[in-house]
Amino acid sequence: MVDERQPTVGVVVLTQGTRPDDLRRGLESILAQSGVDLDVVCVGNGWVPVGLPEGVASLALEENLGIPAGRNAGVSAVSGEFIFFLDDDASIPSSTFLLDAIDIIRRDPSIGLVQPRVVDPRGVTNPRRWTPRIRKGDPRVSSPVFSVWEGAVLLPRSVFEATGGWAAPFFYAHEGIELAWRVWDQGLVTWYAGDLVANHPAIEPTRHSYYFRLNARNRVWLAKRNLPVILAPIYVGAWTGIQVLRWARRPADLSAWFGGWLAGWREDAGERRPLRWRTVFRMTMAGRPPIV
Repeated sequence: MVDERQPTVGVVVLTQGTRPDDLRRGLESILAQSGVDLDVVCVGNGWVPVGLPEGVASLALEENLGIPAGRNAGVSAVSGEFIFFLDDDASIPSSTFLLDAIDIIRRDPSIGLVQPRVVDPRGVTNPRRWTPRIRKGDPRVSSPVFSVWEGAVLLPRSVFEATGGWAAPFFYAHEGIELAWRVWDQGLVTWYAGDLVANHPAIEPTRHSYYFRLNARNRVWLAKRNLPVILAPIYVGAWTGIQVLRWARRPADLSAWFGGWLAGWREDAGERRPLRWRTVFRMTMAGRPPIV
């Protein structure tokens, strides 16, 4: 039986205040949602959010804590049976987006998290990385996935809390993989909904100066924090080979990547919560063992 109650949604929008027009567009797309009760907070990561639309609370963090920790801070500031995270340069074009995403979970309780299809509203080619599958296929096709594009995700608060939250030590990069894995470890499925759409500009992540270092460090930390001991070196080894092949003709980028790789092994990754072997089996049967 489908739950007919009007759902309550806590919405967390994280920003450093550098994209005011995009931020307002995203907040207005949230406030336009129908059929849900909203509690919306705009988290300023090292910035005091001002000039917000009516109905949006402000939470100022004294310093930039990084993306995962900033999102976690926002969760503590909102109420709701469901939690929705939206990047400050993303928006949702449909006024029933949240209701439709929640309906997916209510109709199939085995689904613990929903990520929509991401579309650049300007009509440019959408990056393949936005479809979080090895075999990308048609981005309009829905499926279980093992990582998420973090810019627009919805999940029940109870599921989010059971994951332990976003990986705060990561600061930036790959926190969506850990979140997806920890949803699977609850006996649930992380779901890519190709029939739901979020808008976001097509921007390369390599624009960040710290991209290569944190990309590598957090790959190692993913393994150290989440994988059974025997699988951790296999996962890191597989991704090391992939990156060497990918960036062999870019020695400066590869050097920065290996700097992060070494830091990942040397530095503390935070809390370790290895996946259960039955989760590894479920993920393998669903198409992607956690070794690549």
